[in-house]
Amino acid sequence: MVATAAVGDVEMAARIAHHRARRPAAWRTVEEPLALAEVIRREATPGRLVLVDCLTVWIANLLFSDGCEHPDTGVIALPQRLGRERDALLAALAEVAGDVVLVANEVGLGIVPLGAINRLFVDEAGRLNQAVAAVCDNAVFVAAGLPLVLKGALPAGA
Repeated sequence: MVATAAVGDVEMAARIAHHRARRPAAWRTVEEPLALAEVIRREATPGRLVLVDCLTVWIANLLFSDGCEHPDTGVIALPQRLGRERDALLAALAEVAGDVVLVANEVGLGIVPLGAINRLFVDEAGRLNQAVAAVCDNAVFVAAGLPLVLKGALPAGA
């Protein structure tokens, strides 16, 4: 499993600790908030399944990776690292021999949020989800525990 969350405050530290405690002992976990493609290339080998949780947290990490405070209004420039890491992820997904399952939130289903950085986040998360779906064999939207196949098919027994 690849976990993308980073400890930023007390609440997030507790959330991460809760997730760690819930994982089966047999699972191997790599925690990486930014360099996701590098981890996928290393871990997604033949016969191995890699679960990434989650792309939405990862894109948020990248949005703030430059350390800048973002204004509530106006045009916000994307951190250069975001584009490089996104491109590297898409290339890695197209090349690796192992199976990769990516979890992402569909944050674009609600209202258009207030604040420029919030709108940029929703837009970038949506663009990432579209780009990932384009390079992957399968895309499944899950709501209320029910899968809706958008591309490909569910694995046998799923």
